[in-house]
Amino acid sequence: MNGIAASANPLEYSVVAEGLTKRFDGFTAVDHIDFRVRHGDIFGFLGPNGSGKTTTIRLLLGLLRPTAGKGTVLGYDIYRDTAAIKMRTGYMSQRFTLYRDLTVEENLDFYGHLYGVTGKRLRQRKADILHMAGLEGRERELTQNLSGGWKQRLALGASIIHDPELLFLDEPTAGVDPVARRQFWDLLYELSDLGRTIFVTTHYMDEAEHCHYQAFILNGRIVAQGTPDEIKRTQMRGQVLEIDCEAIDRALPALQGLGGFDEIALYGALIHVVAEGVGERQGEIAETLRSAGAGLRSMAEIEPSL
Repeated sequence: MNGIAASANPLEYSVVAEGLTKRFDGFTAVDHIDFRVRHGDIFGFLGPNGSGKTTTIRLLLGLLRPTAGKGTVLGYDIYRDTAAIKMRTGYMSQRFTLYRDLTVEENLDFYGHLYGVTGKRLRQRKADILHMAGLEGRERELTQNLSGGWKQRLALGASIIHDPELLFLDEPTAGVDPVARRQFWDLLYELSDLGRTIFVTTHYMDEAEHCHYQAFILNGRIVAQGTPDEIKRTQMRGQVLEIDCEAIDRALPALQGLGGFDEIALYGALIHVVAEGVGERQGEIAETLRSAGAGLRSMAEIEPSL
C-alpha cells in the first residue's frame, strides 16, 4: 500500500445508526435498525437481495432522507452534514461506476477532479492506487477491455482517490470470479490495517468470515449482529459432521431416513449433517451409509462456518 497514509481519526465509532427507518409509499425498506461501526473495522452488512442493504447505505450517505431515526457518519449528522459526509467517504456501488470508453488513468483523473484532487496530489494518488491495485502498465488501457476483476480494482481505486477515512462498498464482489474475490479482500485488509473503516454489503456468506463485525438484515430488520465467533456461538445450534462419500445420491436419502438431524445439506462435494450430539452418532451413521452402498470415505466433526 505504497504511499497511502494511515488514518488518524480519533472517533471510536465511524458510523452510528439509531432507529434508522425508511418508508416508500407504505413499504418499509429499512425498519428501525440500530448498529455501530467501530473505527478501523471491516463491517459486514449481510442479507439477501432486497433486504435493505443498499437503502441503508444511501441513508447514511445522505442520498436518501430517513423517515425516522438518526445517525452519524464520521461524527457528522446524516440530516444536516451530507456535504461533509460525501467529501470524507468513498462509495463503490453495486455496478462499477466507471466510464467504459475512458482509459484506466482517465477514470482516475475524472474521479480525482470530482473530489477536488488535482496537480501533484492527484499524480501521487494515481501512482499509489495503480501500485495498490496492480494496474501499473495498464494506465492507457480502455476500461471496457478490462476483466471483471480488474474493473473491480479500478472501481475501488476510484472510490479512494481522495483518500477517504471511510469506504462504503455495496456488493463489490458480485459477478467476479473466486480468485478475484480473494484478491479484492486482500486489498480491503490492507486498507483496514492502515486504519480505514470499511462498510461492505454482501450476500456471500463466506465473505462474512472476513469481517471484524457484522449485522444481518432481513426484510428491513436486523436479525443478528456481532463478531463472526459471537454469531456462530449464539445463533448456531448443534454440531456439524462433515461426510465424504462416493455416492451422494445414495447417502442423502439414507441419512434422511435416519432422522433426528436439524439439517442435512450439500457443501460442495461434501455432506454436512447438523444436530446436537451428532458426533456421538458417527457409528450409527457409518453403518447406515455402508448398508446403503454410499462408499463412505471419511467423516469428522468440524467447526461451523457462517
